[in-house]
Amino acid sequence: MSLYEDNLKGFVLALLSSVFIGASFIIKKKGLRRAAAVSGVRAGYGGYAYLLEPLWWLGMFTMIVGEVANFVAYAFAPAILVTPLGAISIIVSAVLAHFMLKEKLHKLGVLGCVMCISGSVVIVIHAPQESPITSVQEIWMMATQPAFLLYLGSVIVLVVLLILYFAPRCGHTNVLVFTGICSLMGSLSVMSVKALGTALKLTFEGKNQLVYPETWFFVFIVVTCVITQMNYLNKALDTFNTAVVSPIYYVMFTSLTILASVIMFKDWDGQDMGSIVSELCGFIAVLCGTIVLNSTKDSDRGSSFRGGHAPLSPTLSTGLFNGNRESPKHDEENAALPDEICLRKQDRY
Repeated sequence: MSLYEDNLKGFVLALLSSVFIGASFIIKKKGLRRAAAVSGVRAGYGGYAYLLEPLWWLGMFTMIVGEVANFVAYAFAPAILVTPLGAISIIVSAVLAHFMLKEKLHKLGVLGCVMCISGSVVIVIHAPQESPITSVQEIWMMATQPAFLLYLGSVIVLVVLLILYFAPRCGHTNVLVFTGICSLMGSLSVMSVKALGTALKLTFEGKNQLVYPETWFFVFIVVTCVITQMNYLNKALDTFNTAVVSPIYYVMFTSLTILASVIMFKDWDGQDMGSIVSELCGFIAVLCGTIVLNSTKDSDRGSSFRGGHAPLSPTLSTGLFNGNRESPKHDEENAALPDEICLRKQDRY
């Protein structure tokens, strides 16, 4: 199978993953609303009626399908191609919410969608071709090369420093602490997921990789990183405004993931400077589009979820420099919005 065909498969899987996951947010949200209407108790206030709602389970099934497709995509295409395409799920969610949930998509939101799509197209056109990998031991050699070990050591030191020193002191006042931990661990989880996905792909092709201890070590790393990542992402979403956490997390997570992939898999080796610059420009366009799209959602929540309350969320810059910690009233209101968890998708791996 040619490398171009592998890239194409990875692209299609990543695109389908974003479509399924973006749609799942809306399906689950409709299920939550329907369950709340029947039981009179919303999930955020302790209601579990949604567990009896078929529509909610359909949304959950759709999300699982999307996550599986995303996992498999990393086995075929480089992370520099797959990871930025996660922004497409935000576009799908925003567009479907506009038509199905009557949540208005403002002109600025449309601009954000166009920027994400344009940037994704540029990344796809100039995405690098990966070198063929024949065994999980080959990936292990990439993971133990000095350059990546330096990155790995830096990540571990920063994570330990953030968890033990900064989190107790300013974790609840500075949004960059919790999101930094999530993003750093997320970059390692993506590398491990790609290694594990490649091992499974080779196994299904008849080259059993499950007999190698390296495969199971990557499984351990995936589980450890994802649990840590989700734990601190939950803390960030519980402490700060979601509209601030989401774009910051997406920017940091995607940037670090691409950096880790470039170091470990040498994605840019053999590419000319023009292609690399084009990929970076496309990446920046996706990041800017994501921030713009998320900034328009903040005002929508004020009318869509809070029963006429005026939106109280500060700006992104306020959140960065002043912490943007939400008041108890905000915390209580956000607790009633389980569907906002959809923005956590950007943590996938």
